[in-house]
Amino acid sequence: MKICVFCSANQQIDPDFFAMTEELGVWAAENGHSIVYGGVNQGLMECLGKAAKEHGAMTIGVVPMIVEKSGRLSDFVEVEIPCDNLTDRKQLMMDQADVFIALPGGIGTIDEVFTVAASGTIGYHDKQVILYNMKGFWNPLIAMLDELQGKGMIRGSWRDYIKTADSIEEISRLI
Repeated sequence: MKICVFCSANQQIDPDFFAMTEELGVWAAENGHSIVYGGVNQGLMECLGKAAKEHGAMTIGVVPMIVEKSGRLSDFVEVEIPCDNLTDRKQLMMDQADVFIALPGGIGTIDEVFTVAASGTIGYHDKQVILYNMKGFWNPLIAMLDELQGKGMIRGSWRDYIKTADSIEEISRLI
C-alpha cells in the first residue's frame, strides 16, 4: 500500500513526535508499505523518510520546485516527483496514495488533510484520512469538527472521511 504522510517540516517541536514518527516509518517498511510524502530534509518529514528508507520502504517525495531550488530535498527520497506548487503537490499525492496519515503539523498539513477529505466528500475518491493523534495533538481539531457537525455545517459525519488513531496499532486496524 502507498501511504501518504502529511507532517511538519519544523525541527523545534516535541521530541516525542520524532520518536513516534520514526516508529511509523519503521512500521510502514516492515509491513511492505511505501511512503509518499513532501520529501523535505527537515522536521518530521526527514525523520519519516529516513526511518522508512533505512528499513526498506520505497520513499516517494512529491517536491515543489521551490523546495528543491532552496536545497531542502531529502537524501532519503528514492523517487522524486517534482511539481510546480502546493496545489499540484496535493493532487499528485492524492493520485499516488491509497490512504493518508496526518502527523502533527501546521497550516500546510491542515490544508492537505482538508483537501483530501473535501475531495472525498463530493465523490472524487474513497480514500481515508487518518489523524495520528500523537499525545492528543489533534484534539482541538477534533473538537472543532464535532462542533461544526453539531451546528449542521457538515453533511453526514466527518468521521466517515477523517478517522483518528492514537497508536500505530489503531492505524494498522484502520488500513
